[in-house]
Amino acid sequence: MIDKLFLEHPRSVGESYWQHLAMASCFSGRMLLGAVACFLHALVPGLCIRTGSRTITELHDRMVLNRARLRAPAE
Repeated sequence: MIDKLFLEHPRSVGESYWQHLAMASCFSGRMLLGAVACFLHALVPGLCIRTGSRTITELHDRMVLNRARLRAPAE
């Protein structure tokens, strides 16, 4: 049960528990900032025009590129 809850997913993405904690925490902080920017944009459409979409794109690229890098064969 402990293995499934705490270790299975981090292993599946090539990380230790602590590496996954750090990466997921960083992502959540960036997502929170993006959410605030989206809310500000909702209130005042002239503010943060591209911040939310840019945050999503950067996080997606970072996650996908990390995954691809980890799965690439070593040279």
